[in-house]
Amino acid sequence: MSAQPRTARGTATKEKLLRAAEDVFTELGYHEASIVKITEAAGVAMGTFYNYYDSKLQIFENLVEDLNRRVRRAMSEASAAAPDRLSAERAGFRAFFDFTARHPGLYRVIRQAEFVSPRALQMHYERIIDGYADGLRAAVATGEIGEIDPDVASWAFMGMGELIGLRWLLWEAPDKGPASIPEDVFEHTLDLVRRALRPDPDTVAQED
Repeated sequence: MSAQPRTARGTATKEKLLRAAEDVFTELGYHEASIVKITEAAGVAMGTFYNYYDSKLQIFENLVEDLNRRVRRAMSEASAAAPDRLSAERAGFRAFFDFTARHPGLYRVIRQAEFVSPRALQMHYERIIDGYADGLRAAVATGEIGEIDPDVASWAFMGMGELIGLRWLLWEAPDKGPASIPEDVFEHTLDLVRRALRPDPDTVAQED
């Protein structure tokens, strides 16, 4: 676990190191990145790095946790005011794609974690799934969506969103600055989600 800053200045310095690490790991990859390159990008002395981290691996794992926390917050804040589950799905997917467009390291760093720190990779996905599955479970309980398995559905939807983002955000125009999901692609994605979550027609008919 990384050291926790005791002052506002220390917090700001650690934040600079994390943002620099995000840029360096995203651009160069884990093996080409170095503590020297991270501290240079952060504009801090190399010795300062060791006030907060013991190694390159430690800041990498902290970065995975930081990216995970930020993308979960973006998705939960976006969907919090949604009036129903389908609206929450729309808001959550939109927030995920917008976050990824601004932070391509969410893909590139997480994919490196498969080989660099499998435990960090597992943590990333499981923390997202925990909240996602709970939301689907609550919607199943109220009959708002069909009788699906919330755990299977949450993994499936997360995988779908991740691969669609990979195709249209990272591969479409990687050298032209932040991309965005084409609206027709976004709507087709949400249509698949809507179809998967649609209540059982027989159940709806019985209620009518």
